[in-house]
Amino acid sequence: MIDREFDDAAPPGPSAPHPEESAEAVLRADVQRCAEALLNLGSSAPDLARTLALLVETIALEAVRTGRFSSALSKVLAAAASSAHETGAERSKGRSRRRAKGLIDPFEVFAELGGDGLRARLGALDLEQLRDIVAEHGMDHDRLAMKWKDPQRVMERIVERVEARTAKGSAFREPTRGSTPPHD
Repeated sequence: MIDREFDDAAPPGPSAPHPEESAEAVLRADVQRCAEALLNLGSSAPDLARTLALLVETIALEAVRTGRFSSALSKVLAAAASSAHETGAERSKGRSRRRAKGLIDPFEVFAELGGDGLRARLGALDLEQLRDIVAEHGMDHDRLAMKWKDPQRVMERIVERVEARTAKGSAFREPTRGSTPPHD
């Protein structure tokens, strides 16, 4: 039994035929890979492997026996493949869910102007621009701020998160000139 791992470059499924290979040779290779996969699955989940093998066998035998079933099966599988392809294409050309980059960097403004200066700069922005900042800097930890309709509330969330992140780790920093040294 060959232990083959599938990667992104070689997904499981029908192999691409080489010009010198016949359709029967390609089919045999595909069936062999399927059998190997079922045998590998059988070592960890024998009931599932057996069920899958019986399902594939039953479908194949019925497709051989009934031309109408074979045609219907081909149409369903082609439609499913086409639908999966279209869904991926629609997703890629659809509206991006990424928000725009924030107009200001609240951490830079806070470092330069402090909390009141940051509030003043944020006060000039509309709700969507404030949400852009929240999204860009991951300030919606409880998944509520992006739902808020009040710009003042979103603005306060930004100031709160900037102050908290700026102060984080301050116990380990060197005291700056003019600051009070830590107590022993």
